[in-house]
Amino acid sequence: MPSMVVVGSINLDIVARAARLPTPAAKVTDALIMRYPGGSAANQALAARRLGANVALIGRVGRDADADAALALLREGGVDIAGVDAVPDAATGVALIAVAASGENQIIVAPGANLRLATESLQLPAVDALIGETLTPGDAVTRAVGTFEGFTCVTLATASEVDDAVLRDSDLIVVNESEAAWYGDRLALREGLIAKTFGASGAALFRGGEEIARSSSPAAMAVDTTGAGDAFTAALSLGLVEGKPYAEALRFACAAGATATQRRGAQPSLPTRDEVERVLRDTELG
Repeated sequence: MPSMVVVGSINLDIVARAARLPTPAAKVTDALIMRYPGGSAANQALAARRLGANVALIGRVGRDADADAALALLREGGVDIAGVDAVPDAATGVALIAVAASGENQIIVAPGANLRLATESLQLPAVDALIGETLTPGDAVTRAVGTFEGFTCVTLATASEVDDAVLRDSDLIVVNESEAAWYGDRLALREGLIAKTFGASGAALFRGGEEIARSSSPAAMAVDTTGAGDAFTAALSLGLVEGKPYAEALRFACAAGATATQRRGAQPSLPTRDEVERVLRDTELG
């Protein structure tokens, strides 16, 4: 069984579900509020675990009730959270998420304790793969990528400055279309793998500026797209570590991402290995 460590953000998601998303200066008054565990790294860790990997998570939470809620499904799912420390003078990170009936979302994050992930405290276990994401302090991701000896994946979750060493040394970078455009040639000309996602249209894999694989996304009636990108990243990393050919690993990742859109909440929606493989079989038969 492959083993992975994920470094990055842990949040409690406060989700407002409404018929539509608000436009600037407008109100939407028909929302229902729900609370779910979230945070990109926490989502990726649980996704990889449900897909069949042994997974450890490194991150920070506050010493508050939100921490218990944010870690609940990770504990239940068997993710090793020994590397998650509670910070006494910071709150657990919170994401405010508005979700429309179409599944589209808007997200505002108050990172709180996530900003306290210090590089000097990073103790990476001896595992097959590392996933890092840039919603936590960039130096933590830079140190993780620079010191880890196995397969490394970094999600550039927001368009922001990132150390050139991360772009150069990561085996896999995951971006969406807008993020890829923002980084431009800094990203396009790197030698390692780049996965570019296109939402419901699927994803493509590039190396050295050349497309080497492309996959459509299985048809899905989206309920909530929160966490779908994290499911994609975990599945693609796991597939590549397992030795799947590029095209097969990309199909596996697209199926995981599509399946994650069909339930509410980031972590409750993350699919199991059996669910993803069933989607792939149904797609082939269809």
